[in-house]
Amino acid sequence: MSDVINQLGYMEYILITMIIIPFILFLWAFINCLKGKFEGNNKIIWILAILFAPFVGSVLYLVIGRKQRFFNTLSYSRKS
Repeated sequence: MSDVINQLGYMEYILITMIIIPFILFLWAFINCLKGKFEGNNKIIWILAILFAPFVGSVLYLVIGRKQRFFNTLSYSRKS
């Protein structure tokens, strides 16, 4: 196993990074979207955006979509 790791070159590390990081970003955005509560059809739109344009949809969701979610009123309640 260590022989295989030692034989990896610079380009292989770049390729692995270009595959793993977007996949983790996709999973994070997709799971976060599924767990969140949204108003109207926003959840369906975000899920479709994440599925059909995985990298761009995930980045857009994490930047814009997370702000559109409803927060749990018990854990984020304001004290009067």
